[in-house]
Amino acid sequence: MAVELKDSAGAALVLRLVGRADVLVEGFRPGVMERLGLGPDECRRVNRRLVYGRLTGWGQSGPRASAAGHDINYLAAAGALHPLGRAGAAPHAPTNLVADFGGGGMLLAVGVLAALYERASSGEGQVVDAAMVDGSALLTAFLHGLLANGDWAAPRGTNLLDGGAPFYDTYETLDGEWMSVGALEHRFYRQLLIGLELADAALPHQMDRSGWPILRTRFATAFRSRTRAEWTAIFAGTDACVEPVLSLGEAPSGSLAQARQLFVTVDGFDQPAPAPRFDRTPAEYPTAAPVAGQHSRGALLDWGLSELEVDALVERGTVVDAERRGVQSHDIPASTGKTTPVT
Repeated sequence: MAVELKDSAGAALVLRLVGRADVLVEGFRPGVMERLGLGPDECRRVNRRLVYGRLTGWGQSGPRASAAGHDINYLAAAGALHPLGRAGAAPHAPTNLVADFGGGGMLLAVGVLAALYERASSGEGQVVDAAMVDGSALLTAFLHGLLANGDWAAPRGTNLLDGGAPFYDTYETLDGEWMSVGALEHRFYRQLLIGLELADAALPHQMDRSGWPILRTRFATAFRSRTRAEWTAIFAGTDACVEPVLSLGEAPSGSLAQARQLFVTVDGFDQPAPAPRFDRTPAEYPTAAPVAGQHSRGALLDWGLSELEVDALVERGTVVDAERRGVQSHDIPASTGKTTPVT
């Protein structure tokens, strides 16, 4: 449903729904929900069992709480951006997978689930404060461990897991495509050398950092001698930890994706299948996304409002009804009801 929160009747409606809700999630800047009369205090007076999830970039408090920001900024402030990139080059942002989705949305989901679990014993809800900068810092815990042990050098692109090691990197193939290599352990490294036909070559020891430039040159030359498809076939069935780098468009038709049904087709478009997988209560496959207000009327009726109440809210403009605001039925994505694994 779509509700106009700046309308006092809209805020009152949300509070009414909160009375029956398990979880509320909001992603405004700090103070916005309080100004709307929908802050944690107001909501918990209505429902003490409510889990109130808050997601921001910089957190609910601190000197930057009200400042604008994006994924790359949160990574930078948390120290998570500095290690990413090639040696001697600028830090490279990993799209917005780390701060937005990993450190933000995913950790918020974990926190909400943890709060729901705790509520089963306490009977009380609580506020879950998830900040993308907090999550970004948390995701670097492993790197801080390596740093404390002296196993991580300050310069980016010179370490074991950041592209510094020639056996943990990507290499271009004859046809301009790429292969990923993650042969960290010695037994896997031996399989890599066998596949590259370098097992009997006079090479520096795998962990001799002074010899890494030589290894990288030899590996790069070898990979450029065949196409990605040829290397894929060579390393298939081995433990060399070598995989082709597939594009977003290629991934759904890959052999692994086919076997695992990693993607589904919804109304003609490929998208990732739900994860993780549950054996007793499997997640339903997604359907086409609705437009704002497409289900307002039905949703509010399901929440216990009467037809007269819903009509009044729509007429007032408090609740958006897609049909009433001029969106024709043919403009609303109509799911065929057919969601199938990508083949």
